[in-house]
Amino acid sequence: MAGRRAFIGGVAAGLLGSPVSALAQQPTKIPRIGVLGNTDASLWDGFRRGLSELGYADGRNVALEWRWADGKTDRYPALAIDLVQSKVDLIVTSSTQATMAAKQATGSIPIVMLNSVYPDRIGLVQSLARPGGNITGFSNVSSELIGKRLQIVKELVPKASSVALMWNPAVPLEQIAFRDSTAAAAVVGVEIRSIEVRAPDEYPAAFAALTASRADAMHVFGNPVNFRNYQLIADFALRSRLPSSFEERSFVAAGGLFSYGSNYTDTYRRAATVIDRILKGANPGELPIQQPTTFELVINLKTAQALGLTIPGSVLARADEMIQ
Repeated sequence: MAGRRAFIGGVAAGLLGSPVSALAQQPTKIPRIGVLGNTDASLWDGFRRGLSELGYADGRNVALEWRWADGKTDRYPALAIDLVQSKVDLIVTSSTQATMAAKQATGSIPIVMLNSVYPDRIGLVQSLARPGGNITGFSNVSSELIGKRLQIVKELVPKASSVALMWNPAVPLEQIAFRDSTAAAAVVGVEIRSIEVRAPDEYPAAFAALTASRADAMHVFGNPVNFRNYQLIADFALRSRLPSSFEERSFVAAGGLFSYGSNYTDTYRRAATVIDRILKGANPGELPIQQPTTFELVINLKTAQALGLTIPGSVLARADEMIQ
């Protein structure tokens, strides 16, 4: 009997102990964040820093899945579907086109957009205060910034009467931005001349049209195609001795004259806070779309000298960074 009791006790202990041991050995599921972006530019350092500040480390308590379009916006839909099929828990998008592709791919996985333009006006969200659905994040407030950029152009080139605008008419949101630019230009006292670029192979024709337009300056929309080719664009502007305006610092570091816009690195860093809230249970549709809190004016003084421009003291005083 004693042997039988010992045998039964051993079996019981084994049955009770095995599940506990198995549970203890099961790995903890970590959130998987899909990133749908244009290219792995320095802006993403802010995103990584923001996650780190909140205690997230890739491969330890979060897994990051990166997908890059490399300036080919037609790749966004397939990349978005790939992330959805990979069963990520959340998707981060770096442009309006990327956000639109992600929205088409899923209506349930939370989406955090980093720099969308006019999200309420193009139907990405119901409103900035209460986006609804599965999207939240940040908007660029471009309407207000367009007029300020054109005003800076006039301060740097007082005799300027025309500004060539390099944009992509195939993108609905840029059609809105083009109309806003035309309205803002009328207030500033300059004429907008349209230079269309839909794909990288259109730059030679666009540059030829820009030269023929005899515009006094140029402004370049910061869309994925232009951003991927920022060095090409900056080189053309400098070679053509054309004062150039941009929305993001990278163009200026490459030789463009100036940029004025939201501090994207700061926005990318702040996105980590939104992601953290969603991972902890917040409903993205109830999180208001945030606006940029910091803006930066970056001027390339070497380019200004090459163009024969004297930067007014009033503009220098407002500059957040001057590249020598």
